[in-house]
Amino acid sequence: MDIYENYKKIIRKKLDDRRYFHSLCVADCAKDLAVVYGACPEQAYVAGLLHDVLKQESRKKLLQYANKFGIIFDNVTKNKKKLWHAVVGSAYIKHKLKLSNEIIDAVQYHTTAKANMSLLCKTLYMADYISNDRDYPGVDELRIQAKTDINGALMTALSFSICELAEKQKPIHPDTIAAYNEIILNIKKDKV
Repeated sequence: MDIYENYKKIIRKKLDDRRYFHSLCVADCAKDLAVVYGACPEQAYVAGLLHDVLKQESRKKLLQYANKFGIIFDNVTKNKKKLWHAVVGSAYIKHKLKLSNEIIDAVQYHTTAKANMSLLCKTLYMADYISNDRDYPGVDELRIQAKTDINGALMTALSFSICELAEKQKPIHPDTIAAYNEIILNIKKDKV
């Protein structure tokens, strides 16, 4: 039996067809990026499968899990339910599935990113952004960039997210700003 079948069964029960397909696409993309950059392909695939494990849970259920796992949301996350599934989902896979800290970390930051991201964390963030089921202007170019320059692709993705949130006058998570600042400073440092 495929070692991933158990995780596929878990997400199949929790996700509708579209979100399940998205998770499979992210898993494949994360694995491919991991191979290119030297991260663990198996961990990347599992992180991709599970990144949205609680995405479709109700507000009430997410709050119950948060309480059970002792999660205290920061101010931005508390006011932006769209971010809850990543934080609570990472605690879920930690406590229920007993997975590695690297996978837990990647799942927790797949929506916001953060400073000092591991290679696994970067591959999952980008895989969620460019998986084959994604269709938005510029995604094909970003897919190409992600296969040759992970930090450049992260810079593009983070810049887009920050600009989009700012234009809509929505809060931007401090971890997203920290990830952007770290990457832009490192890119500029590398060019000097």
